[in-house]
Amino acid sequence: MLNILGEDTLLRQTIKRLDGFHPPVSIWIVTIKSLAQDIRFHLQALGKKAEKIRIIIEPSGKNTAPAIGLAALTLNRISPDSIMMVMPSDHAIKDTKEFQDGLQKAVQIAEEGYLVTFGIKPSRPETAYGYVQAGRPVPNSKDMIFHVEKFVEKPDLERAEALILQGNFYWNSGIFVWKTSKILKEINTYLPWLDKGLKKIDELKDLKEEVFQEIYASFKSISIDYGVLERSQDVVVIPASFGWSDLGSWTALDDVLGRDERGNILQGNIVDLGSENSTILACDRLIATIGLRDMVVVDTPDATLVSSKEKVQDVRKVVEGLKRDHREEHLVHRTVERPWGSYTVLEKGPRYKIKRVVLQPKAKLSLQIHHHRSEHWVVISGTARVTRGEESYDVHPNESTFIPISVKHRLENPGLIALQIIEVQNGDYVEEDDIERFDDDFGRK
Repeated sequence: MLNILGEDTLLRQTIKRLDGFHPPVSIWIVTIKSLAQDIRFHLQALGKKAEKIRIIIEPSGKNTAPAIGLAALTLNRISPDSIMMVMPSDHAIKDTKEFQDGLQKAVQIAEEGYLVTFGIKPSRPETAYGYVQAGRPVPNSKDMIFHVEKFVEKPDLERAEALILQGNFYWNSGIFVWKTSKILKEINTYLPWLDKGLKKIDELKDLKEEVFQEIYASFKSISIDYGVLERSQDVVVIPASFGWSDLGSWTALDDVLGRDERGNILQGNIVDLGSENSTILACDRLIATIGLRDMVVVDTPDATLVSSKEKVQDVRKVVEGLKRDHREEHLVHRTVERPWGSYTVLEKGPRYKIKRVVLQPKAKLSLQIHHHRSEHWVVISGTARVTRGEESYDVHPNESTFIPISVKHRLENPGLIALQIIEVQNGDYVEEDDIERFDDDFGRK
C-alpha cells in the first residue's frame, strides 16, 4: 500500500495492470486478517472496480505455498478448470502491454498442464533475487518457452556473476500462471501435509473459525518455489522483457527511479551535499545528508532507516527484533486509512493522544462512545456536524467542541470539501479499541 513510484500505490498498480486483459479476470487478494480491512479501505480509490475484488483471509502468514494453496482451494470450488495468475503486489513493471502479451502466452501453455514462471534477463549480478535456468525448448511451441532446468536460491555475488556468464539463467520473477487443478495436484504430490490440511478445510463445509485457525496454524511456513516448483517436472519459463523489478530489493530502486550524475537516488524533501551512490528517500520532514557513500536513508512518518547498502537487506532483522520486543511500531502506522478518510497520530504520551482527522465529503464516523477518554475537536477546514448525546450542531473553522467520556457522539462532514480537525484525546486509556459502536455505515462492530 506504499506509493514509491509517484503514480499510485504498488497494490493498486498491480490491480490496474490487468485492465483490458482478455478474457476479463477475477481479482482475489490473499492476505492476513489484520490487513484485510485496511486493504478494503485502500481499494476504495479504485471506484466500482473495488466492489468486484474479493479477499481470501489467511488466519496467519505461512509463506506462499499455504497462501497459494488456500487460494487454489477457493477457486477450485468455483471451477477446477480455472487458470490462476499469481502476482505479488510489490513489483514494478514498466511495459503493461508487453506484460499482458506475456500473460497471454502463459495462459496458453498453462492450458496444456504446465506450471509457468517468467524469467527476467539479468542486468547485473543481483544477490537479492532467485534465479531460474532455462533448459530445452518446449516442443511445438511457437514462442521462446523453455523447460526449467533448475532454480537457484539467492546467490552470493561470486555465484551470481557466474550464473550470468552462462547465458541461460534468468531472474525468477515470482509471477506464476497455472491451472488451479494442476497446482493442487502438484501440492498433493510434493507437499502431502499441506494437501491433507487443505482437504480437511474443504470437507468441513461449516468450518468454525477456531478450527480453521487450528488447521492453518499447523502448516509449515514454506514458499511455493521451494515446496513445489523446484521439485516438479512440469515447470516452464518464459523469458520476458517487460521492465520488471522486485521492489523487495533496495537495489531494484536503481532500475525504476534512476540515479543522478553522482549515482544517487534522491526523492522527497532532501538537501544533499557531496553524497555518492546513495539512496535517500524522504517525506515531508527535511532530511539533510552530507558526504554519504553507498548508504540508504529512508525517512517515513513511522520510522527512519539508516544503513549501508551492503547491509540493507538486514532490515528484516530489525523487524524481527520489533516483533520479539512487542514494539507497537511493528503493527501501528501514524497515518491510518479508513473508509471515511484517514487519521494521523501527531503525538502520544501518558493519558493523551493528538490526531489530525480527515473526513471525506458526505462521510461520517460511526455513532459511538468511549469508556476511558474524552475528546476535544478543533476544526481546521470544512464544516463539522457533531452529534453529542441528544443534540446536533455544526462547528466551523477556528471553533471547537468537547466530547465527554461515555457520551454517544458522531462526527459528520456535510460539505463538499474535506473536513480536517485536530482531535485531542485525554484519559486513562487512549488506544483504538476503546470504542463501542451503535450505528455504522460500513458495518463495523
